[in-house]
Amino acid sequence: MTVREQYEITEMGILSKYACTSTDEAGTKRVRYEDKCPYRTEFQRDRDRILHCKSFRRLKRKTQVFLSPVGDHYRTRLTHTLEVAQIARTISRCMRLNEDLTEAIALGHDLGHSPFGHSGEEILNQICPHGFKHYLQSVRVAEKLEKNGQGLNLTHAVLNGIECHTNSTADTKEGCVVRLADTIAYINHDIEDAVRAGILSADSLPRDCVELLGDTKTKRITTLVASVVQHGAYEIDFAPDIRKAHDKLRAFMFEHVYTNPNAKQEEAKALALIEKLYDYFIRNPEKLPEEYRRIIRECDADRAVCDYISGMSDGYAVDLYTELFVPKSWK
Repeated sequence: MTVREQYEITEMGILSKYACTSTDEAGTKRVRYEDKCPYRTEFQRDRDRILHCKSFRRLKRKTQVFLSPVGDHYRTRLTHTLEVAQIARTISRCMRLNEDLTEAIALGHDLGHSPFGHSGEEILNQICPHGFKHYLQSVRVAEKLEKNGQGLNLTHAVLNGIECHTNSTADTKEGCVVRLADTIAYINHDIEDAVRAGILSADSLPRDCVELLGDTKTKRITTLVASVVQHGAYEIDFAPDIRKAHDKLRAFMFEHVYTNPNAKQEEAKALALIEKLYDYFIRNPEKLPEEYRRIIRECDADRAVCDYISGMSDGYAVDLYTELFVPKSWK
């Protein structure tokens, strides 16, 4: 008996009846058949593929809230992803769900996020005829773009969890856990970053939310995680009173941070940069790297250009814009 088979037997004995096990036929199905690994389960293999792929590494230079912030302690898309994974794994462990599946979904949920955060997502959605949603692009990255067009060949359960992490109900409880962990992470960590940036003060948060959820990041996350665990695995959610406070705090963040002119003062420049790059490569498709010229042959130029730009880190997009459009000094 292999190490993997022994672990799969252990799973069957300890996981909840609501969990998606590593032997679940529908959840572990891949587009292309692969022989089993003797050491790792299917979801462990997916987690490792995501962790080692190029798109994951680029998250370290992609905006979370504050565009290319100066300072080591502001979140990036990568640190957000790791925090989501930690929160999601804690919930899954407490509820005896599949931690490996949960972690794989969490690590992959933002692989397709554009440079400059949700502002970049919005402008690409406006100018690309195919539209652009980061959760769908994350699936596209995993299926079509990684490994020079071969994709990562992830399991159905992982791809479904990635696709549904924003505004849909996943097929698995683990996918539903990641959706809640994502909002728990970004709201509370964005509060901390906004306070550090001087956009918020700690005492400006809604008083009733603070009284119920907690007056620190740690207390709020603990309260929210505990509420999900205590609510039960049949329906992954917060208790009603906690849900109300969470939604109010989220609305507060949208009003005072995510649309705050001080936090978004460079946004117009970033949007103009993306538009300029998009127009340049539509008019000069031969300038695209070969892997994206292949997409033109398979689909069209808009799809290829959108894939190329959405995969850029903030810094790479700025550097490329500078190279193409900013005059260089004569040497």
